[in-house]
Amino acid sequence: MRLIAATLLLVTSSAIALDIQGHRGARGLLPENTLPAFARALEIGVTTLELDCAITKDGVVVVSHDPVLNPDIARGPDGQWLRETGPAIWSLTFEELQRYDVGRLNPARAYAKRWPDQQAVDGTRVPRLADLFALVQRSGNETVRFNIETKISPLEPARTVGPDDFARKLIAAVRAAKMERRVVIQSFDWRTLSVVQKEAPEIPTVYLTAESGSAANLNQYGDSPWTAGIRFRDHGSVPRMVKAAGGAVWSPSFGDLTREAVKEARSLGLKVVPWTVNHELDMRRLIDWGVDGIISDRPDLLRRVAGEAGLPLPPSTPVKP
Repeated sequence: MRLIAATLLLVTSSAIALDIQGHRGARGLLPENTLPAFARALEIGVTTLELDCAITKDGVVVVSHDPVLNPDIARGPDGQWLRETGPAIWSLTFEELQRYDVGRLNPARAYAKRWPDQQAVDGTRVPRLADLFALVQRSGNETVRFNIETKISPLEPARTVGPDDFARKLIAAVRAAKMERRVVIQSFDWRTLSVVQKEAPEIPTVYLTAESGSAANLNQYGDSPWTAGIRFRDHGSVPRMVKAAGGAVWSPSFGDLTREAVKEARSLGLKVVPWTVNHELDMRRLIDWGVDGIISDRPDLLRRVAGEAGLPLPPSTPVKP
């Protein structure tokens, strides 16, 4: 009995930590990609803050999922909801962007119904990436990481700066904050990841994939404008595509993932971090499959599930946004 108890203690104490990633901060709880949402994630206790970025007209890297102002979440300088898609962020200076309020879901839009638990924070503005780095520094959290997505599409080139310029401006912002060792850069558009790998090899790259739906970027039968010349038919599987592209992490839509694909990716030396997982049963299944991390709009639920699985948990570091 003593030997069994000692063995169990050893297994528990050496358990591999799950990378608990708060999607857009904590979208299920507070306005997405805002300082209040990131502060809430830090208070909950996550290992990684997941976020999206865009580039303004004057070259400022800002935190935004959409390359344009979105009527689901944005009110104009007049305080009224945008009636249609607003201007592209790259067409606005940072000062001009600050006139828009993104602290509440538009109740007239279907998007609001997806997040019934999200609390509004009126007066919230689109932050700079530098503002997020400063928030984390104020929290005293010296271990939390940043998973930063370049929101760019080869199908809509007029909505953003080009992939090379985008990647270089993001790299410069990360280096200016001396956060290279705490950042990974992810994208569905693998062109930006190729630039990062060549010009900032110290920053790991994360390859986002989706096999169907509006985010789909893979084509099993032909070329895809998203994958920077890496073709499925040349490699036979998505993990092999990611490995051939030079990625460190594969981040698939969780609905596309299988236990066998996780094993294949791990055998290739890739970490596997699926997105976006918001239900406890799915979280438990993926943990059982041995994924390295999970991206969730509800990091509070994910943290609880991880704790119930006996996995070590990151610290909570409350901070005022």
